[in-house]
Amino acid sequence: MSAPFTLADLEQIIAARAAADAGASYTRALLDKGVAKCAQKLGEEAVETVIAAVCGPDEGLVAESADLLYHLLVVLAVRGVALSEVEAELARRTGQSGLAEKAARAAD
Repeated sequence: MSAPFTLADLEQIIAARAAADAGASYTRALLDKGVAKCAQKLGEEAVETVIAAVCGPDEGLVAESADLLYHLLVVLAVRGVALSEVEAELARRTGQSGLAEKAARAAD
């Protein structure tokens, strides 16, 4: 039985494809367009995921969620932010309730 696919696996794939030729890699071509284009694609995928969540079948939601996660990791890559930084922030937040965490952010 193979190991489950993780977001860390996807991060590594994106890094490898970022080193490829833009003519052979959608990821490289997207990164070459800069952070604004990468963020635009992330926003488009977020909207498509919301639509799928509200009025689509489960398969559509799964597919759009995969697209959303891919584009999120591309945005992190183009900005030079490691997935581990996001994971560390999530870990920090699990030490308190979501309501307490939101209240602390509102006070900042």
